[in-house]
Amino acid sequence: MQQITIPVKAVTPDDEHHYFFGYFDKFQFDPSDRLLLGNRVDFTARQPRFGEKNTVGIIDPERATFEPLAQTLAWNWQQGSMLQWFSQEEVIFNDVEDGQYVARILDIRNGKTRTLCRPVYCLTADRKYALSLNFARLGRERPGYGYDGLEDPTINYAHPEEDGVFLLDIEKNTAELVISVDQMVRAYPREVMWNTPSWFNHLLFNPSGTRFAFFHRWRLWENNARTHKTHMFTANRDGSDIYPLNLEDMSSHYSWLNDHEIINFSNRFKRIRGNRTDEINWQYYRYRDKSERVEVVAEDTFPGDGHCMASPNATWMVTDSYPYGSGDDNRRLFLYRFDTQEAFHIGSFWADPIYPIPTRCDLHSRWSHDGRRLTFDSIHEKGPDGHGRRRIYLADVSSIVEK
Repeated sequence: MQQITIPVKAVTPDDEHHYFFGYFDKFQFDPSDRLLLGNRVDFTARQPRFGEKNTVGIIDPERATFEPLAQTLAWNWQQGSMLQWFSQEEVIFNDVEDGQYVARILDIRNGKTRTLCRPVYCLTADRKYALSLNFARLGRERPGYGYDGLEDPTINYAHPEEDGVFLLDIEKNTAELVISVDQMVRAYPREVMWNTPSWFNHLLFNPSGTRFAFFHRWRLWENNARTHKTHMFTANRDGSDIYPLNLEDMSSHYSWLNDHEIINFSNRFKRIRGNRTDEINWQYYRYRDKSERVEVVAEDTFPGDGHCMASPNATWMVTDSYPYGSGDDNRRLFLYRFDTQEAFHIGSFWADPIYPIPTRCDLHSRWSHDGRRLTFDSIHEKGPDGHGRRRIYLADVSSIVEK
């Protein structure tokens, strides 16, 4: 692996607030690659309590300024408020209204807001459809990814029939349940699933919005520890033609490379080489949707699981690492070129070990639309209290990707 130092700068104000964007599966840059979106809060290193607001706003990376747009009660540390650009002039994020989770579409020119009937998880590129799920159930089963504070009517059901993936028609503002939790337990059962909670997570449309991928997870207790297992699927936008992409014990972070291929860090299988059987297990894999074609990517190149995002032209992948086991409490940032199989270590960033796991600050690196820059969240700079302070950073990788 080649090691290259790249220019990195903070693009959020140097003040008492904490700034972050959240997940790695959406663009933080506006369509013109000039402005960024971000979340601002006034505490860190603990879970939010219901009623504590997150301010969503616009960041000017050249001036390192933050312009507040609105506040929301629906947010978490890992994925923020699902804040993203709806168009060049509009943003979308989740919120709470009349005891329900909803989504807001805000016109940044005049402040006019349209409210959608359900919170959004992901959007099609044309912004006509969104997928939604039960964020209260997700928050209970996977702290740091859902929302706490509102009642969950499915709390007493291990695999409810009336809960799951919802398809939201944004123009009509209507939602329909297209895949239920109970449906997936019955279609792809394991004995342990029947009496333990199941839920859905990590929904993501392919580039054209014709199909989406999702995780079905179920709760387990192993060695007195709370854990879970994962099945990964794809489906048509309307929930039909479900395909089991990975039915091994676990799939983790992933990114669509194109309409038909997914890069995913997962626990897969053993591979037989001649008379020898090699353990592959946890690696990045390239899956072909609706087929049994699976290829190992960058075998044993990276230190483990990471948040992978394919570049807009699908030539490169950016990913990161967790600090656990690194010996120096650092998260590392990597680039990988698919065609030449070149890997680059482009940065190491301290992660304050005092942060509890659900409140951790992963790098979650994200591409610009032109594929020349990356943004990421980090806590490697210390605040006045001596602990890591959440800020958003910009990295120029043009010297690597344009060679």
